[in-house]
Amino acid sequence: MVNDQEREYWLHSMLKIADPVLQHLKERTLKRDMPVEMKEGTNREQFAHLEALARLLVGMAPWLEQVCENGEEEKLRVEYAELARMAIDAGTDPQSPDYMNFSDDFQPIVDTAFLAHALLRAPNELWKKLDERIKQNVIQALKATRTRKPIFSNWLLFSAVIEAFLYKAGEKDWDPMRIDYALNQFQQWYLGDGVYSDGPEYHHDYYNSFVIHPMLVDLIETVGSEYREWGGLKELIIQRSQRYAMIQERTISPEGTFPPVGRSLAYRFGVFQCLAQHALRGDLPSELKPGQVRSALTAVIKKTIEAPGTFTESGWLTIGFFGHQPGIGEGYISTGSVYLCSAAFLPLGLPASDPFWRDSPMEWTAKRVWSGKEIPLDHAW
Repeated sequence: MVNDQEREYWLHSMLKIADPVLQHLKERTLKRDMPVEMKEGTNREQFAHLEALARLLVGMAPWLEQVCENGEEEKLRVEYAELARMAIDAGTDPQSPDYMNFSDDFQPIVDTAFLAHALLRAPNELWKKLDERIKQNVIQALKATRTRKPIFSNWLLFSAVIEAFLYKAGEKDWDPMRIDYALNQFQQWYLGDGVYSDGPEYHHDYYNSFVIHPMLVDLIETVGSEYREWGGLKELIIQRSQRYAMIQERTISPEGTFPPVGRSLAYRFGVFQCLAQHALRGDLPSELKPGQVRSALTAVIKKTIEAPGTFTESGWLTIGFFGHQPGIGEGYISTGSVYLCSAAFLPLGLPASDPFWRDSPMEWTAKRVWSGKEIPLDHAW
C-alpha cells in the first residue's frame, strides 16, 4: 500500500467498527438492536451500551477533532462528528430509550472515564459544539459515578480522568483529591523501565497501554499546571510512557502479530494505545521513526481486522483475539467492551501531511532483525 492507501485503510477500518454503534444511537435503537455477547451466567448487558460508545469515541476523538486536508475525508469527519454528538445525546438524555447506566454498580466508573477521556481528546467537536442541555446531561452523568469508590488498581485513574474533564469543563466542584490520590499512588506503583504495577502486585498484561500510560499522560497534560507538585511529575510521566511505547513496538512480529499475554485480549489491537498515542503526540522515542510505527501498526490492524469472524453479519464486533473466539472473553467482557480496539486509530488525528503518514514505509524492529539486518541495541530506561 502507498501511504494514502494506508490512511484510507485505517479510516475505512475505524468507520466500519464505528458505524453500527453510531447509527443505532442516532436512531436511538442501540439497546433494542445491539447483540450483547458475554460469558454465560454474567449480567453484562446493563453495561455494554456505555462501553461501546465510550470506548469507540476514545479512539475516534482525535480524528473527529482535526480538520482534514482531503476534501472527501473532511466531509466524512464532519458527518461522523455530528453522529458522535447525537450519540452522546442519546446516551446521556434521561428521556432517551438509549439512556445509559452511569449509576448502577461499579463498571460505569470505567466507561464514564473513557467518555471523559474522549471529551478531553476532542474538546471542540465532542464538547463545545454540544447544546447546553446535552452538556448538562453529560456533567450529571459524569458526577453520578462519584457515589462509588474505584477499585485499588488502574481504576484510580478512571475517577481521576472524570474529575480532570470536570475541571476542563469549568465545573467549580471538581475534586483535586481524586486526581492527587491517583497521581501519588501510581508514583508508588512504578516498577522501573516504563512499567507500572496495576495495584500492589505486578500483572504481566497490557493495562499499561489500555489505561495507565495514556490516562496518566492526558491527565497530567490537563491538570499539571494546577499544582506545582503535579507539574513536577509531567516530564517523568511522559518519559516513562515513551519507554513503554518503545517496548511495544518491539513486540510486533514481522507478520504483524503480538503475544497473547494477560487479560482483556479481546480488546485486540487496542493493546497498542500507548504507541499510537505517542505517534499522535509527535513525541515518539528518537529511535522510532514515524513511518516505521505506521508500518508496524498497519500490519497489526490488517492482520487482526481481516480475521474471519471478527464481525457479525450485521457488522458488530465479536469477542475474540483473532476472529471470533468467545472463550477469550473474561466474565467482565461483553460486545461493548471490545470497542476499545479503536484506541489504535489515534494517529488518524494527525494531518495527512504529517510525517507519520507521509514517510515512506519502513521495516519495524522485529521485521528488520528477523531478516538479518542490524537494529539499535535496546537498553533499560
